[in-house]
Amino acid sequence: MDIQLINIGFGNIVAAHRIVTIIGPESAPIKRIIQEGKEKGVVIDATYGRRTRAVLIMDSGHIVLSAIQPETIANRLNHDDEDEDEIEEPTPEETK
Repeated sequence: MDIQLINIGFGNIVAAHRIVTIIGPESAPIKRIIQEGKEKGVVIDATYGRRTRAVLIMDSGHIVLSAIQPETIANRLNHDDEDEDEIEEPTPEETK
């Protein structure tokens, strides 16, 4: 089994297959989820003191706070799905 890891900022990495959702922290329900998670001890703060911009809900019930945008994390997920080791040869039209 190939485990895909995603950088969520400042060198912090999570397993991509464990992410249930990536959401912004602005809404009141999400703020409540974060507060309840802190009380339960399941919040992992990976912001290094910066503003929380993304909240990752994991399948284990943990809540991971990140200082990078949800779109950035989603793009990293999508780009890592592609095989980056393969180098495409330019077409003859591109070399002109």
